[in-house]
Amino acid sequence: MFFDVGIKDFIDVLLVALLLYYTYKLMKASGSIKVFTGILVFILIWLVVTQILEMKLLGSIFDTLMNVGVIALIVLFQDEIRRFLLTLGSHRHVSALAHFFSGSKKEALKHDDIMPVVMACLSMGKQKVGALIVIEHTTPLDEVVRTGEIIDATISQRLIENIFFKNSPLHDGAMVISKKRIKAAGCILPVSHDLNIPKELGLRHRAAMGISQKSDAHAIIVSEETGSISVAYRGQFYLRLNAEELESLLTKDN
Repeated sequence: MFFDVGIKDFIDVLLVALLLYYTYKLMKASGSIKVFTGILVFILIWLVVTQILEMKLLGSIFDTLMNVGVIALIVLFQDEIRRFLLTLGSHRHVSALAHFFSGSKKEALKHDDIMPVVMACLSMGKQKVGALIVIEHTTPLDEVVRTGEIIDATISQRLIENIFFKNSPLHDGAMVISKKRIKAAGCILPVSHDLNIPKELGLRHRAAMGISQKSDAHAIIVSEETGSISVAYRGQFYLRLNAEELESLLTKDN
Protein backbone atom coordinates (compact mmCIF):
# COMPACT_ATOMS: atom_id res chain seq x y z
CA MET A 1 0.00 0.00 0.00
CA PHE A 2 2.93 2.32 0.72
CA PHE A 3 4.15 2.12 -2.88
CA ASP A 4 0.67 2.39 -4.39
CA VAL A 5 1.17 5.93 -5.69
CA GLY A 6 -0.85 7.21 -8.62
CA ILE A 7 -0.82 10.34 -10.76
CA LYS A 8 -3.38 11.95 -8.45
CA ASP A 9 -1.02 11.57 -5.48
CA PHE A 10 1.81 13.09 -7.47
CA ILE A 11 -0.36 16.11 -8.39
CA ASP A 12 -1.43 16.41 -4.76
CA VAL A 13 2.18 16.57 -3.55
CA LEU A 14 3.11 19.01 -6.32
CA LEU A 15 0.26 21.39 -5.44
CA VAL A 16 1.18 21.29 -1.74
CA ALA A 17 4.81 22.02 -2.65
CA LEU A 18 3.74 25.00 -4.81
CA LEU A 19 1.50 26.30 -2.04
CA LEU A 20 4.34 26.10 0.49
CA TYR A 21 6.73 27.76 -1.98
CA TYR A 22 4.47 30.77 -2.62
CA THR A 23 3.67 31.04 1.08
CA TYR A 24 7.41 31.08 1.78
CA LYS A 25 7.91 33.86 -0.78
CA LEU A 26 5.14 35.98 0.75
CA MET A 27 6.45 35.48 4.26
CA LYS A 28 10.00 36.30 3.18
CA ALA A 29 8.83 39.49 1.47
CA SER A 30 6.97 40.62 4.60
CA GLY A 31 9.82 39.73 6.98
CA SER A 32 7.80 36.93 8.62
CA ILE A 33 9.97 34.00 7.58
CA LYS A 34 10.66 32.95 11.18
CA VAL A 35 6.92 32.79 11.85
CA PHE A 36 6.49 30.66 8.73
CA THR A 37 9.22 28.28 9.95
CA GLY A 38 7.55 28.05 13.35
CA ILE A 39 4.22 27.20 11.73
CA LEU A 40 5.83 24.42 9.68
CA VAL A 41 7.45 22.95 12.80
CA PHE A 42 4.11 23.06 14.64
CA ILE A 43 2.33 21.31 11.76
CA LEU A 44 5.06 18.66 11.62
CA ILE A 45 4.71 17.98 15.36
CA TRP A 46 0.91 17.83 14.99
CA LEU A 47 1.21 15.24 12.20
CA VAL A 48 3.65 13.12 14.22
CA VAL A 49 1.46 13.20 17.33
CA THR A 50 -1.85 12.49 15.58
CA GLN A 51 -0.88 10.30 12.63
CA ILE A 52 2.25 8.39 13.66
CA LEU A 53 2.20 8.18 17.46
CA GLU A 54 -1.63 8.33 17.64
CA MET A 55 -1.66 10.06 21.03
CA LYS A 56 -5.36 10.73 21.62
CA LEU A 57 -5.21 13.25 24.47
CA LEU A 58 -2.31 15.29 23.11
CA GLY A 59 -3.70 14.86 19.61
CA SER A 60 -7.08 16.32 20.62
CA ILE A 61 -5.32 19.33 22.15
CA PHE A 62 -3.32 19.85 18.96
CA ASP A 63 -6.50 19.47 16.85
CA THR A 64 -8.18 22.21 18.90
CA LEU A 65 -5.14 24.47 18.52
CA MET A 66 -5.13 23.85 14.77
CA ASN A 67 -8.82 24.79 14.44
CA VAL A 68 -8.34 28.00 16.43
CA GLY A 69 -4.97 28.64 14.81
CA VAL A 70 -6.42 28.85 11.30
CA ILE A 71 -8.60 31.80 12.33
CA ALA A 72 -5.67 33.41 14.17
CA LEU A 73 -3.44 33.06 11.11
CA ILE A 74 -6.06 34.66 8.87
CA VAL A 75 -6.24 37.65 11.20
CA LEU A 76 -2.47 37.82 11.71
CA PHE A 77 -1.52 37.46 8.06
CA GLN A 78 -4.45 39.17 6.37
CA ASP A 79 -2.14 41.45 4.37
CA GLU A 80 -0.10 38.50 3.09
CA ILE A 81 -3.25 36.54 2.21
CA ARG A 82 -4.66 39.56 0.41
CA ARG A 83 -1.40 39.95 -1.50
CA PHE A 84 -1.46 36.28 -2.52
CA LEU A 85 -5.06 36.52 -3.78
CA LEU A 86 -4.21 39.77 -5.55
CA THR A 87 -1.22 38.15 -7.25
CA LEU A 88 -3.41 35.24 -8.32
CA GLY A 89 -6.23 37.46 -9.55
CA SER A 90 -3.95 39.89 -11.39
CA HIS A 91 -2.11 37.15 -13.29
CA ARG A 92 -2.14 37.87 -17.00
CA HIS A 93 -4.24 34.85 -18.02
CA VAL A 94 -6.66 35.14 -15.09
CA SER A 95 -7.19 38.85 -15.79
CA ALA A 96 -7.79 38.15 -19.46
CA LEU A 97 -10.37 35.52 -18.56
CA ALA A 98 -12.12 37.91 -16.16
CA HIS A 99 -12.23 40.65 -18.78
CA PHE A 100 -13.61 38.17 -21.32
CA PHE A 101 -16.54 37.15 -19.10
CA SER A 102 -17.24 40.71 -17.92
CA GLY A 103 -17.19 42.03 -21.48
CA SER A 104 -14.89 44.90 -20.52
CA LYS A 105 -11.60 45.72 -22.17
CA LYS A 106 -8.48 46.67 -20.33
CA GLU A 107 -7.55 50.30 -20.97
CA ALA A 108 -3.80 50.14 -21.37
CA LEU A 109 -1.58 53.22 -21.32
CA LYS A 110 0.03 53.91 -24.68
CA HIS A 111 3.17 55.75 -25.74
CA ASP A 112 1.44 59.15 -25.90
CA ASP A 113 0.03 58.70 -22.40
CA ILE A 114 3.33 57.65 -20.86
CA MET A 115 5.76 60.09 -22.51
CA PRO A 116 4.68 63.15 -20.43
CA VAL A 117 5.35 61.08 -17.30
CA VAL A 118 8.72 59.88 -18.61
CA MET A 119 9.81 63.38 -19.65
CA ALA A 120 8.69 64.85 -16.32
CA CYS A 121 10.67 62.22 -14.41
CA LEU A 122 13.78 62.89 -16.49
CA SER A 123 13.47 66.63 -15.93
CA MET A 124 12.93 66.22 -12.18
CA GLY A 125 15.81 63.75 -12.00
CA LYS A 126 18.21 66.27 -13.54
CA GLN A 127 17.09 68.88 -11.01
CA LYS A 128 17.06 66.34 -8.15
CA VAL A 129 13.43 66.97 -7.37
CA GLY A 130 11.90 64.05 -5.47
CA ALA A 131 8.71 62.51 -6.84
CA LEU A 132 6.47 59.50 -6.36
CA ILE A 133 3.98 58.62 -9.11
CA VAL A 134 1.62 55.64 -8.99
CA ILE A 135 0.00 54.37 -12.19
CA GLU A 136 -3.16 52.35 -11.56
CA HIS A 137 -3.91 49.24 -13.62
CA THR A 138 -6.52 46.59 -12.78
CA THR A 139 -6.48 47.02 -9.00
CA PRO A 140 -8.55 50.06 -7.93
CA LEU A 141 -6.69 52.60 -5.81
CA ASP A 142 -9.74 54.49 -4.55
CA GLU A 143 -8.62 54.24 -0.92
CA VAL A 144 -5.27 55.80 -1.80
CA VAL A 145 -6.90 58.54 -3.88
CA ARG A 146 -9.13 59.52 -0.95
CA THR A 147 -6.04 60.30 1.17
CA GLY A 148 -4.94 63.07 -1.21
CA GLU A 149 -6.30 66.03 -3.14
CA ILE A 150 -8.47 65.27 -6.17
CA ILE A 151 -7.10 66.84 -9.36
CA ASP A 152 -8.68 64.88 -12.25
CA ALA A 153 -6.59 66.53 -14.97
CA THR A 154 -5.05 65.48 -18.26
CA ILE A 155 -1.59 63.96 -17.98
CA SER A 156 0.84 66.82 -18.55
CA GLN A 157 4.59 67.11 -18.06
CA ARG A 158 4.32 70.70 -16.83
CA LEU A 159 1.55 69.86 -14.35
CA ILE A 160 3.52 66.91 -12.94
CA GLU A 161 6.63 69.06 -12.45
CA ASN A 162 4.60 71.84 -10.82
CA ILE A 163 2.97 69.44 -8.37
CA PHE A 164 6.36 68.03 -7.27
CA PHE A 165 8.08 71.42 -7.16
CA LYS A 166 9.84 71.74 -3.80
CA ASN A 167 7.64 74.61 -2.59
CA SER A 168 4.41 72.93 -3.65
CA PRO A 169 2.15 71.78 -0.77
CA LEU A 170 1.57 68.45 -2.55
CA HIS A 171 5.17 67.54 -3.39
CA ASP A 172 5.68 65.22 -0.40
CA GLY A 173 2.81 62.86 -1.23
CA ALA A 174 2.22 60.48 -4.12
CA MET A 175 0.48 61.25 -7.39
CA VAL A 176 -2.04 58.70 -8.68
CA ILE A 177 -2.66 58.33 -12.42
CA SER A 178 -5.85 56.45 -13.25
CA LYS A 179 -7.70 55.93 -16.54
CA LYS A 180 -5.28 58.15 -18.47
CA ARG A 181 -5.76 61.10 -16.09
CA ILE A 182 -3.96 62.55 -13.09
CA LYS A 183 -6.52 61.54 -10.49
CA ALA A 184 -5.01 62.91 -7.25
CA ALA A 185 -1.83 64.20 -5.62
CA GLY A 186 -0.48 64.37 -2.09
CA CYS A 187 -1.70 60.81 -1.47
CA ILE A 188 -0.48 58.59 1.37
CA LEU A 189 0.81 55.14 0.47
CA PRO A 190 1.25 52.06 2.68
CA VAL A 191 4.91 51.69 3.66
CA SER A 192 6.57 48.33 3.14
CA HIS A 193 8.44 46.82 6.10
CA ASP A 194 10.31 44.33 3.93
CA LEU A 195 13.70 43.75 5.55
CA ASN A 196 15.28 43.01 2.16
CA ILE A 197 14.92 46.59 0.93
CA PRO A 198 18.42 48.14 0.73
CA LYS A 199 19.06 50.60 3.55
CA GLU A 200 20.22 53.30 1.16
CA LEU A 201 16.70 53.53 -0.29
CA GLY A 202 14.50 56.07 1.48
CA LEU A 203 10.87 56.43 2.51
CA ARG A 204 9.65 57.09 -1.03
CA HIS A 205 11.05 53.74 -2.14
CA ARG A 206 9.44 51.95 0.82
CA ALA A 207 6.10 53.58 0.05
CA ALA A 208 6.44 52.59 -3.61
CA MET A 209 7.24 49.01 -2.63
CA GLY A 210 4.26 49.01 -0.26
CA ILE A 211 1.73 49.91 -2.96
CA SER A 212 3.36 47.52 -5.45
CA GLN A 213 2.91 44.67 -2.97
CA LYS A 214 -0.76 45.50 -2.44
CA SER A 215 -1.70 46.16 -6.07
CA ASP A 216 -0.52 45.68 -9.66
CA ALA A 217 0.31 49.38 -10.02
CA HIS A 218 3.60 50.80 -11.25
CA ALA A 219 5.17 53.13 -8.68
CA ILE A 220 7.79 55.51 -10.09
CA ILE A 221 10.32 57.07 -7.73
CA VAL A 222 12.59 60.02 -8.51
CA SER A 223 15.29 60.25 -5.88
CA GLU A 224 15.80 63.66 -4.30
CA GLU A 225 19.35 62.74 -3.27
CA THR A 226 20.71 61.21 -6.49
CA GLY A 227 18.13 62.12 -9.15
CA SER A 228 17.94 58.48 -10.24
CA ILE A 229 14.66 57.02 -11.49
CA SER A 230 13.34 53.72 -10.16
CA VAL A 231 10.12 51.70 -10.43
CA ALA A 232 8.50 49.33 -7.96
CA TYR A 233 6.30 46.73 -9.64
CA ARG A 234 4.75 43.55 -8.22
CA GLY A 235 7.03 43.66 -5.18
CA GLN A 236 10.25 44.17 -7.15
CA PHE A 237 12.50 47.19 -7.69
CA TYR A 238 13.87 48.29 -11.07
CA LEU A 239 16.61 50.77 -10.19
CA ARG A 240 18.48 53.48 -12.07
CA LEU A 241 16.36 53.45 -15.23
CA ASN A 242 16.97 55.55 -18.32
CA ALA A 243 14.19 56.96 -20.51
CA GLU A 244 13.91 53.95 -22.80
CA GLU A 245 13.85 51.46 -19.91
CA LEU A 246 11.25 53.48 -18.03
CA GLU A 247 8.96 53.77 -21.05
CA SER A 248 9.32 50.07 -21.84
CA LEU A 249 8.51 49.05 -18.28
CA LEU A 250 5.45 51.28 -18.05
CA THR A 251 3.96 50.28 -21.39
CA LYS A 252 4.56 46.55 -21.31
CA ASP A 253 1.54 44.25 -21.02
CA ASN A 254 0.52 43.56 -17.45
